[in-house]
Amino acid sequence: MGTELVHIGFGNIIAVNRAIAFLAVNQQPIKRLIHEARDKGLLIDATHGRKAKAAILFDTGHIGLAAISPDTVAHRLATPSLATEEKIEL
Repeated sequence: MGTELVHIGFGNIIAVNRAIAFLAVNQQPIKRLIHEARDKGLLIDATHGRKAKAAILFDTGHIGLAAISPDTVAHRLATPSLATEEKIEL
């Protein structure tokens, strides 16, 4: 089974097959989810101190924060780069 990886900024890469949703963080329900994940120790902050623009929900219950917008993540998924055209077997 192949794992598709996508770059979410600052050298951080996620496995797309484990992601459930890519959400904008400017809505109050998403902010509550992020706060609850932080309290439970399930928050992964990949923003490197920048403002979070996307929240990535994983099937494990973790929430990842990225400094790029959900639209950018979706665009990177739709257009594979030359370096990531091959599936990586893990």
